[in-house]
Amino acid sequence: MRIRVLVPAVVAALALAAPAVAAPPSVHARAYFIENASTGETIAAHHARQRLPMASITKLMTVLLTLEHAKLGATVTVGPGVSPGGSSIYLRQGDRLTVRDLVEGALIQSANDAAVALADYVGHGDRARFIAMMNRRARQLGLRDTHFARPDGLDAPGHYSSARDLTLLGRVLMNKPFVRQTVRMRSATIAGGRHLSTWNDLLGTFPGVIGVKTGHTGNAGWCQVAAVRGPGLTVYTTILGEPTRSERNDDLAKLLRWGLSRYRVTTLIGPRRVYASARTSFGRGPVKLVAEHGVRTSVRVGRRLREEVVAPTAVALPVTRGEQFGTVRIYDRRRLIASAPLVAAKSASYPGVAARAGWYAKRVGKTIRGWLP
Repeated sequence: MRIRVLVPAVVAALALAAPAVAAPPSVHARAYFIENASTGETIAAHHARQRLPMASITKLMTVLLTLEHAKLGATVTVGPGVSPGGSSIYLRQGDRLTVRDLVEGALIQSANDAAVALADYVGHGDRARFIAMMNRRARQLGLRDTHFARPDGLDAPGHYSSARDLTLLGRVLMNKPFVRQTVRMRSATIAGGRHLSTWNDLLGTFPGVIGVKTGHTGNAGWCQVAAVRGPGLTVYTTILGEPTRSERNDDLAKLLRWGLSRYRVTTLIGPRRVYASARTSFGRGPVKLVAEHGVRTSVRVGRRLREEVVAPTAVALPVTRGEQFGTVRIYDRRRLIASAPLVAAKSASYPGVAARAGWYAKRVGKTIRGWLP
């Protein structure tokens, strides 16, 4: 018979609970959102659903649609009216560049003309059509506080998003290997000898930062979606409406550092640790059930976890060392965060005829003695 043995537990690393009560640092941003990308858990938020201008973070959607509807090696012939001003790679009508070059220009240099050229290419020369595609894709992704009016992010009526939505958009785009490769680049050179330089000042200065996109306009202030890899997790932070570039950098670093500090890598399942013991027959001793392998992962500091052991109370002989007889699972609230099979720590053979006969004889003798006065 197999039974469920529920063992409530607090993982040892949760003794590090004191820092968990610390509030997020004070920043100048109008809104921010911090998320554990590994689990989707919100770590902290401030006006995260407020609709605000997002400047060139807009280009994340422009690039997403481009990669969904065009090939990187395709050639784009630049059309008229492609230079709206602001950050630029100085495109002129008739220039021919690949989609790859234009995407790099949009993501690294945050070039407005590169974004417009991509929009015209994907929209077949109809910019309004491309903007409609942007809004339709936003609805499909569940970006409920987002509406696009331009492909480049320059200020315009009806052009807004939220810190929460932009974090989700950044995560979606970072699923694409070419984007992950591109947004980690501090500089690049594309067609025509055009040199690109990133506006992401945390690249190379904040350990673990891997992207993703900055933005700035007069109405939006200084904005950024950033991703940082820490031990066992990736943290995303979106910050909107910072007064200056330096304050954006400082505040973003504070929030990223704070977000990472909410987690610790710890051993949730001990390798070869005994989690249960199962009876055997014929006088053999119990079989210890141990975790087949250990599990170390990142867990939220101060969070109470639940350990669940599912194992048999008895097993039939013979038993082979390493034979699976159960499972140990660790839950963070209702979410399974670690599991491992439980296996026999040693073998136990089935006794021979003589041994079985002796065991039965002992049992009969014991029974008879119990009947005697």
